[in-house]
Amino acid sequence: MSTYVLVHGAWHSGAAWDRVVPRLTAAGHRAIAPTLTGYGDRIHLLGPEVGLDTHTDDVVRVLDDLEDVILVGHSYAGMVITAAANRVPRTIARLVFLDAMAPRDGESAVDVMPATQHLIDQAARSGTPWRIPPMSRSFGVTDPADLAWLDTMLSDQPVRCLQQPVAFDDPAAHAIPRTHIHCTADAPPRRPVPPADEVWELPTGHDCMITMPAELAELLLKLSRERP
Repeated sequence: MSTYVLVHGAWHSGAAWDRVVPRLTAAGHRAIAPTLTGYGDRIHLLGPEVGLDTHTDDVVRVLDDLEDVILVGHSYAGMVITAAANRVPRTIARLVFLDAMAPRDGESAVDVMPATQHLIDQAARSGTPWRIPPMSRSFGVTDPADLAWLDTMLSDQPVRCLQQPVAFDDPAAHAIPRTHIHCTADAPPRRPVPPADEVWELPTGHDCMITMPAELAELLLKLSRERP
C-alpha cells in the first residue's frame, strides 16, 4: 500500500481531488487531500498573513505521522510540496509536480511564473490588495457541469503566497525522486523543469483532476507499481 498526499493549487480546495481519491483507494492505497488554510471549509482563516509558509506548515502537519509518501502538488502547490520536502525529506518517497511550479531555492511563485505579478498588480488597485479573486474560466475546464462544480470550491488567493520565497537547500530533499506531469491542452510556454526521473503528459487542460481523473489516477498508480 502507498500513501498519497494530494495538495491542491491556488484558489481551489481539497475537494478538487474528489474524482481521484476514490480511484486510488479502490486500488488499495491511502489517499489524503487536505484543504489548505484560507480555502474551502477553511475560508474563515483567509487573511493577509496567509502565505507559502502557512501552507507549508499545513502539509508538514499532514506528513508528520506518515512515511514513504507520494506527495503530489498541483499548480501553485508545486511551491508548497517543494518547501515541505525541504522540511521533512525523509517522510517522502516521491514528489509529483502536477502541471506545477517547480522552484529553485530562493524563488517565489512570481519568479517561477512572472505572469502572476499582473494579478498582484490588479489586486493592488482594488480595495483588498492582499487577495486575488479566482479565474474559473482559466483552468482548462469547459464542460458546464464541471464548471459549476469547480465554482463551488473556489475562493480568493492570498498575495503573500505568491511573493514568499521557497527554501530548497537540503541535499536530502534534492535526492527525492521527482515526476512531472504536464497538461498539454492550450499550455503556455514552460520553463525547463529541473532534473526529473519521469516527465509525462496528459492531453487536457490545467485542472486535469477534474477533466481527466481516471487517466491521472492511472499515472499516479503507476508510480506505486514502480516502487520496489
